[in-house]
Amino acid sequence: MASSRKLPKNSSVLARVTAAVKRHVHRGDRLVAGLSGGIDSIVLLDLLHRASRRAGFELAAVHVNHQINPAAGKWASFCRAFCRARGIPLLVKAVEVKRGNSLEAAARAARYAVFSAVKCNVIALAHNQDDQAETLLLQLLRGTGVKGASAMPEYRVEDSGSRIERSAINARSPRRPVAGVPAVLRPLLDVPRSEILEYAKSRKLSWIEDDSNTNIAFDRNYLRHRVLPIIAERYPAYRRTLARASRHFAEAADLLDVCAARDAGEGDALDLARLRGLSVARVKNVLRHFLARCGVLMPNMRRLEELARQLMRAGAGASIRLTTGAHDLRCHGGKLHVVASMTAVSAPAAVQWHGEKRLPLTAFGGTLMMKPARGKGISLQKISGKNVSVRARAGGERLRLAANRPSRTLKNLWQEAGTPLWLRENAPLLFANDELVYVAGLGVDAAFCAVAGEVSVLPDWLPQSA
Repeated sequence: MASSRKLPKNSSVLARVTAAVKRHVHRGDRLVAGLSGGIDSIVLLDLLHRASRRAGFELAAVHVNHQINPAAGKWASFCRAFCRARGIPLLVKAVEVKRGNSLEAAARAARYAVFSAVKCNVIALAHNQDDQAETLLLQLLRGTGVKGASAMPEYRVEDSGSRIERSAINARSPRRPVAGVPAVLRPLLDVPRSEILEYAKSRKLSWIEDDSNTNIAFDRNYLRHRVLPIIAERYPAYRRTLARASRHFAEAADLLDVCAARDAGEGDALDLARLRGLSVARVKNVLRHFLARCGVLMPNMRRLEELARQLMRAGAGASIRLTTGAHDLRCHGGKLHVVASMTAVSAPAAVQWHGEKRLPLTAFGGTLMMKPARGKGISLQKISGKNVSVRARAGGERLRLAANRPSRTLKNLWQEAGTPLWLRENAPLLFANDELVYVAGLGVDAAFCAVAGEVSVLPDWLPQSA
């Protein structure tokens, strides 16, 4: 027989948040809630404060001051007072939002950069069912793919550059190391905004009203105030329906990821032979997976399709270069590599060496280490009294790697060594006056090599990582 005991008002919201916390947060974990001061985040923090007593996790909050709204300082003070009254530790972090095409996107990027740096196991955010519906519609209107249409997951883990998403599953989530990037939890994702408002009123909570939320110049606000009320007249359950659709998209995205992982294989380079015989759609799926795994800004649809077309017909000696964000996609030895994007160094670039152990070479994209040694590397006696400098390749340089071998052009030596073109383009060359002493990736010229017991320096070129 069912219990006749009456449940407290709004117990449904508390029960759902408590269940989400139980699924993903371990006893002893540190959970930090994002606190804007708006109704959603205030309600979330109040719920988490109530849940923490029984669940046994450490609760704190973080407020990001975007310094955009003139009232931003007052919002920070409000959040401090709210947390102080409940004994919740609060971190207030001011950020500089880079103005660009989308102020919303820039503010979000700045906010998430703060979240990812917070030392905790889990960051809890207050996105609700209405936000989920709005996000799905915005993504669809922007022409997103299956992954974008899966909208926001209840739980997301960032692990070693790859993204693992979990919806409302029953399995316990893995413990996150405090030193790592925190997982993201959205306990209110299946709670409509109307229930959040009802809860806030019943608890007599105060919150901040952001005047920008009524500005329909922002896409999300336009949907919220102009489009969705009309949809609600005809389809009152649209929030649940769209949330269900986003879960279907998430399942499809997971299947595509599994397929792509099998097609791509392991490693930091993509073997082009694995793409032979695959359809264009499947190759694009592999590329999306590979680029995301490498942390590369995803090219737009047109550029991705062009890259897929080129790679499908590329031979072992293909030369392909595509720049996307801070990375270049380059082919070498039948594989696609991700490298740091750089412009080839011009001939006039030169840096003097005065005996430093560490010589930063920004224009070359790395640092030249000159380690003190004896009997190996460059003889200090043989370069003594000469103007020692690092220069870019001008063309025609020759290097003799052994006393019993003739000098050869750098091009021939690099080809023989199988050095990728992008490593040749910015390789620093060390000269004593006008004599070539050392070439990064190849070695020291025999005329300047130290003999046994001779005081020397051992050059070591450290290019920046992609």
